[in-house]
Amino acid sequence: MPAYHINVFYSQEDDGWIADVPDLRYCSAFAKTPEEAVAEVQKAIEAWLEAAKSEGRPIPAANYRSAPA
Repeated sequence: MPAYHINVFYSQEDDGWIADVPDLRYCSAFAKTPEEAVAEVQKAIEAWLEAAKSEGRPIPAANYRSAPA
């Protein structure tokens, strides 16, 4: 599996942490801690890739990189 970049941020509106994968459209997860959000989004990545393969959709390359600090 490619090493996809994962963004993790706190949402005051949802009162929890969101992890999303910019290279995989609509691939995200929500949890009460950042660690749980990352663990959940890793499961979501696997499910996203399996669904794309079974439907014959292309698998995006891991291109996204965050801006240097």
